Amino acid sequence: MEKKIVKRFLIAAPPEIASDDERLVRQCLNGDQDAWNKLVDRYKGLIYSVPVKYKLSPEDAADIFQSVCVELFTNLRRLRNIKSLRSWLVTVALHKCFHWRKQQRRQEKFDALEVQEAMAVAPDVLKEIRREQAVRDAVERLPSRCAELIRMLFFEQPPLPYSEVAKRMGLATGSIGFVRGRCLHRLQKILQEFEL
Repeated sequence: MEKKIVKRFLIAAPPEIASDDERLVRQCLNGDQDAWNKLVDRYKGLIYSVPVKYKLSPEDAADIFQSVCVELFTNLRRLRNIKSLRSWLVTVALHKCFHWRKQQRRQEKFDALEVQEAMAVAPDVLKEIRREQAVRDAVERLPSRCAELIRMLFFEQPPLPYSEVAKRMGLATGSIGFVRGRCLHRLQKILQEFEL
């Protein structure tokens, strides 16, 4: 059931990202640590978003993330279709969250009805994950300076102040708002290409 839900709600990777994923996987299989780091970095947001949607604590979400990465590393040679890597990662993360939740509930005299309720949430959770992944993909397609600016302003926790962003990017603090507006406009145009 989860696989059908995942396939229904996830978007395919844009062709350039799918092609880059295939290259990174080949390099990983040849022992390239940098390629592994890039692959994990690309999908860490996607993987983390699943336990976060299931309202797991940051520690438990980190455990799920690590467990999914171990699963990916273990099964890298067996992946048949790298273009389905996202769906595979979400499916593994969903299974791990479901089993984590089941184990936690079992310790609290877990009720079978609660499992059905948890699975009923899955389509809504996956819609949110899909939208968030589309934003991450769109940011990757931005010119590098725009992508860097967007990440610093919107992905950092806590968000960086304009003065720090300006310092890191070598810009005047007063110009950050203008540059941000142009970058967000570009991001919006890219997001319109996705079927959300």
